Amino acid sequence: MEKYKVEIKKSAVKEIKALPSQVIRKILAQIASLSDNPRPSQSLKMSGEEKYRMRCGDYRILYTIEDNVLTVYVVKVGHRREVYR
Repeated sequence: MEKYKVEIKKSAVKEIKALPSQVIRKILAQIASLSDNPRPSQSLKMSGEEKYRMRCGDYRILYTIEDNVLTVYVVKVGHRREVYR
């Protein structure tokens, strides 16, 4: 399987920078793992949308996958209470 390229939207970068430092390390490790496997067993496809979500403690990573160009786009990162709004 070929590696996927991971791109993080500017708005998601801003959301990541606002998080506590220990959470940032965990989230960046999860995002980096998406290049090897964009659909890990712990990720779920969101109903009604072409997005996937991955859990990282109380935080969620929302992303889309473009299989034809082998790219994962991280679109939103935040606390589970706020990320779906």
